[in-house]
Amino acid sequence: MDDTLRALGDLAAWWRRAHHAKVVGITGSSGKTTAKEMTASVLGIGHRILKTQRNFNNLIGLPLTLLSLEEQHERAVLEMGMSRPGEIARLTEIADPDVGVILNVGMAHMEGLLSLEGIAEAKAELMEEIRPEALMVLNGDDELLMKKANATSRKTLTFGFGERNDVRAGRVQSCGLNGTRFEMKYGQNSWPAELKVPGSHNIMNALAACAVGIALGEKPEKFMEGLSLFGGIKGRFGIVRLKGDIILVDDTYNANPSSLRAAMETVGTLRPERSRLIVGLGDMLELGSAAVEAHRNAGELVERVGAVHFFAMGVHAREMEQGALAAGMPLRSVKIVQDCEEMAEKIMAEMKERDVIFLKGSRRMGLERVSEEIQRRNLE
Repeated sequence: MDDTLRALGDLAAWWRRAHHAKVVGITGSSGKTTAKEMTASVLGIGHRILKTQRNFNNLIGLPLTLLSLEEQHERAVLEMGMSRPGEIARLTEIADPDVGVILNVGMAHMEGLLSLEGIAEAKAELMEEIRPEALMVLNGDDELLMKKANATSRKTLTFGFGERNDVRAGRVQSCGLNGTRFEMKYGQNSWPAELKVPGSHNIMNALAACAVGIALGEKPEKFMEGLSLFGGIKGRFGIVRLKGDIILVDDTYNANPSSLRAAMETVGTLRPERSRLIVGLGDMLELGSAAVEAHRNAGELVERVGAVHFFAMGVHAREMEQGALAAGMPLRSVKIVQDCEEMAEKIMAEMKERDVIFLKGSRRMGLERVSEEIQRRNLE
């Protein structure tokens, strides 16, 4: 066979079918890794789990993960990423999921897909390619996604805040940046849930994980325990407490417009009273023709959540600056920096006791170096 990538996928597909593990495939424009880890935590109570490691979610990484399947594994939780049409269909063919999950449709990988409609079509490949007896777990609050779902005959289980969803959240109680409590509702029953990570976007990820648990016949009491054990992921809205009651929110692993908005709104809503907010952003990549507008919107969002200082880095730093200034942020509060070292220096020069610092950018921007330098200098 001349196509080695195809051969790798075919080998992994054969190996997957030679094992008895129930397979869960998770895709979406944002939240895939967090939802994957929450799902693994939910299913890990009483089962041996195989899960995607690092960013092994593409046509090479997913087959390599499946080739790690052993007889001891009872569940496999796989992250499915894509950048162009046809990739999710092929990943579905390889993984043959028993449960497929689509978290949301948002602005990510616009370069290869051109529009939200194109992204929705690409994500919907999971619904189209999954075998008929499998179950789809879908974000019932996502109108574009549900429009695609209504055009198929697949069995579905929906999750979200809306009352029409099968799995939904009620009695939400914020614990600030320390997490959230809520009730997971299914049918006429409800169970108390506790998350150590804050934000409504994480409640959605938790609901998706609970829906998978229900789909696979797990006991809700068990997967509530699994949710409570999930402690977050480095670089994914991680809360780091520094000297001087300073809080660093490290969300540097990746970024797109949807995930940025969710994270920024969470920080703006949950930060402690009388604290100041300092924001450092890097470029969001792979947005194609939508990049200029998306980065201007990012700057506007920084002003809207009440940041007192904003540091922008990357090719689109100027657009972020323009957006913040146009929204009313003072010129003295907005600065373009050339690299991570300068961003760290500028932030440390401005930060005071009780400040909240928020950092986010696409993977290749490397903003984790800013987080690491601030932490190192704060401990000296």
